Amino acid sequence: MNIQFFGAAQTVTGSMHLIEIGGKRILLDCGLYQGHRDEAYERNITFPFEPNDIDAIVLSHAHIDHSGNLPGIVKQGFRGDIFCTSATRDLCGIMLADSAYLQEKDIEHLEKKQKKHLDLLYTIDDVHEAVALMRIMPYHRAFNVVNGVECQFYAAGHILGAAVSRLTLTEGAKKKTLAFTGDLGRKHRPLLLDPEFVSDANVVISESTYGDRIHEPMEESVAMLAEVVERTSSRGGKLVIPAFSIGRTQDILFLLHSLAMRKKIPSLPIFVDSPLSVNATSIYKIHQDCFNDDTRRSLSQDEDSLGFNDATYITSTDDSKRLNDMKDPCIIISASGMCEGGRVLHHIANNAGDERNTILICGYQASNTLGARLVNHARSVKIYGDEIQVLCNVENLHGMSAHGDQNDLVNFVENCNGGNLENVYLVHGEPDAQTAFKNVLNKRGLKNVSIPQHGQKVDL
Repeated sequence: MNIQFFGAAQTVTGSMHLIEIGGKRILLDCGLYQGHRDEAYERNITFPFEPNDIDAIVLSHAHIDHSGNLPGIVKQGFRGDIFCTSATRDLCGIMLADSAYLQEKDIEHLEKKQKKHLDLLYTIDDVHEAVALMRIMPYHRAFNVVNGVECQFYAAGHILGAAVSRLTLTEGAKKKTLAFTGDLGRKHRPLLLDPEFVSDANVVISESTYGDRIHEPMEESVAMLAEVVERTSSRGGKLVIPAFSIGRTQDILFLLHSLAMRKKIPSLPIFVDSPLSVNATSIYKIHQDCFNDDTRRSLSQDEDSLGFNDATYITSTDDSKRLNDMKDPCIIISASGMCEGGRVLHHIANNAGDERNTILICGYQASNTLGARLVNHARSVKIYGDEIQVLCNVENLHGMSAHGDQNDLVNFVENCNGGNLENVYLVHGEPDAQTAFKNVLNKRGLKNVSIPQHGQKVDL
């Protein structure tokens, strides 16, 4: 039995790890590699194995860097089962459809650039076929992936339906228990269950996105959110919040509702302007099994306690543009979270030049993105070819991340160690973050910690 690391190896994108056991081949995740268009296209359309040789896929969650190439592998011949939670399947239905649309736009750009025909990674028909292959499994119930491989899902606390996978691998007299984090969340976040541990792991494959830093406490982020809303409102300005459609948008709606109910902020009109966010929020409403006890208790007393009904949801382009004409204070939550596309661009372009307004960044911003330039206090930015002066306030809410920080990651690995932990493999992180995380684990007495390279195979 062995593992080969084909994605998210010394990077934070394209999660995909291949387990071989007893002649069977299982993928952990099948994510899109996201980067420069040319490189991303080549990596995503060319699998490092024969897709029809894969027997099954275990999917951690719906984010595109973990699920985004499922339609691609289906297009190229995969016909096995894809195991995931119910919420993950529902979210994949909308996210992969959105991804298929974006693939078409990217191909148009590449074809003009390279002056040749290029194949689509996948179409909406491939999305439908991939979703049809998804097999729903609840948390904690053991199920067979293939002969010799049993799996259980545990709450990961990252986004709705995200799962830590506990895999029991049996080959003859050999048996190993493997824990795969997918993306690991944080304790005491709004709405979701806390991350759960796999207490008897022999092998851990852990994400390491924030392996080199500590998040500020959630309480500080909530207090800062209240301050930003209050200050912007008192100036008569608009608050524009670029937010990821899955997870961040719903967290912000919940926190704004909670603050308004406690009279910590004025009651302002809230607009969610992203079709994907609108659809995702409707899915959140029906998966209360993923919520923590406090959230479920609140819902039993007040079905509006999530705050999702406080907002006006914008779907049409015309309604989105009408928000530009609003003169009174309001809050606009719009995608994308890194300000690299979507409707948030025209909200930034329309509001950045007014010093009464605020742009509130509340998530990780990759280098060279518009979000990163705003966080770094650029005084002008280019949007749709126009140079936009940034006279508004730009605030950065650091503590809203859905990824665990170094303390959370260390806590997870240490709680997986029931005395039989043999190896830890760090994936889904930049090299500096992974090295810092490895050093901390070494100091805690865990010596067999590795940072695999792309394509590296390890024998279990």
